[in-house]
Amino acid sequence: MTRNFCLLFLLCSFLSFGQIQSDNLPNVVVVLADDIGLGDLAAYRSMHSDKIIVETPNLDQLMAEGMSFTDAHSPTALCAPSRYSIMTGNNTYHSYAPWGVWGSYQQTPIKETDMTLGKLMKQAGYQTAFFGKWHMGSDWHRKGSNTAIYRGPRNRTQLEVDVTHIADNGPKQQGFEYSLMYPAGIQDVPYAVYENEQWMPLQEDSEIIEITQAKVDYLNFKLNKDEGLGDSHWNPFEMGPLLAKKATEFIAKAEKARPFFMYYCSQAVHKPHTPPSELDGEKINGSTPTHHLDMVKELDTQIGMLVDALKAKGVYENTLFIFTSDNGGLNVAATAKAGHRSSDIYRGSKNQIYEGGHRVPFIATWPNEIKGKTTSNALLSSTDILATLAALTNQSLSAEQGIDSHNFLPILLQKDNAAPRKTLLLQSGTTRKVAYREGQWKLIIQIKKDEANEAIALFDLSNNLTEQEDKNLISQPKYKERIDRMYRVYHQVRYGK
Repeated sequence: MTRNFCLLFLLCSFLSFGQIQSDNLPNVVVVLADDIGLGDLAAYRSMHSDKIIVETPNLDQLMAEGMSFTDAHSPTALCAPSRYSIMTGNNTYHSYAPWGVWGSYQQTPIKETDMTLGKLMKQAGYQTAFFGKWHMGSDWHRKGSNTAIYRGPRNRTQLEVDVTHIADNGPKQQGFEYSLMYPAGIQDVPYAVYENEQWMPLQEDSEIIEITQAKVDYLNFKLNKDEGLGDSHWNPFEMGPLLAKKATEFIAKAEKARPFFMYYCSQAVHKPHTPPSELDGEKINGSTPTHHLDMVKELDTQIGMLVDALKAKGVYENTLFIFTSDNGGLNVAATAKAGHRSSDIYRGSKNQIYEGGHRVPFIATWPNEIKGKTTSNALLSSTDILATLAALTNQSLSAEQGIDSHNFLPILLQKDNAAPRKTLLLQSGTTRKVAYREGQWKLIIQIKKDEANEAIALFDLSNNLTEQEDKNLISQPKYKERIDRMYRVYHQVRYGK
């Protein structure tokens, strides 16, 4: 009797640590924007400047209704590796390609033993759906075969692929019961849309053809990456509206008997910058100084459509809605000339190890549980979404799952026992730099091919948030002990030695 009482007491105590009873689980919507920096959201930008170039009323409203974070980070400063890390809760170096970036026809970095957002929520009884940019590789058959998997070099046009369906390792295998997916967003091959892993022809007379620059010149945009296979009616100006339309239809049709989980990966604002003429009655194309900023407006409108759909369904009050970005904002000359600062006050932008490359907006709303108009300075990574949703749904992760994920649900619910993370590992992109955060301290390390890695910067973010080089402490003898210790800790975590 005593043993049973103790077990019951322990269970109740465990549930009190920021978890929700299973009979009142909320719907969950996670939105991952593409290349959005803190300065792209008007409410974030207004924390440091009165000069607002593009208004984002729907995202600003989310901030007003929930909790926004000022020290949140994407796992890397580049989109594909961040997507793997967010999906699995593992930093990229746990995969077969430590620096990430997978073409659509490459092997997925997700292992069968990995927990994913889709698997986690499906096993909790949720209806699960994925929308938008996948960008984590998949298996496709070689053209003319229903068994051979295509693998080919990315340095030439790849035409030997059967792109009519995904053979394996797509959203379905990662726990998503429904998917409307762009394998590489609007930026790369295949230039086609997939519904439940089958090619969804964009028009009745659509066929798979080779998409070349010459064939899309009439649309007045430039391919961002490779020429290759795609739908003969491919038009990136229409992909955002299609995505938002399908997502709102999913919300409208979702069963009421069980909650739903939606992972919505917007195509905005990655290049090519191809804003639609209008969306949801709002003029988009040409409504701002640049097409880049038109895409910011499109993203904000998409958010408004999702929120409106939740309200029309009558479920918004019991929906945990999370918004963030896969990396920092873009450095676009015309946009900067117009006075807009995608990285806000921070140094750097996408692909760079400085704060502007990975410090991102992060907003969470849940009207019944999260207090509105709150701001948190807790250190946060979007790898933390997995552990947080595990806590929300009363599930446990094994020691090999969500390795770099930290539960921040107690922070959202403002529990007395909330314990934010103290450290964080970050990666740049092609510059092969990493950073180790320890409280206010940020050590930047240059990774070299011979593993003779070198610490190149130490910043005290408490008084140098903009990482000015004249305040780089790396050469100051008084900080040598800290630099050496942080360098050792990073290597112990990263390399296990």
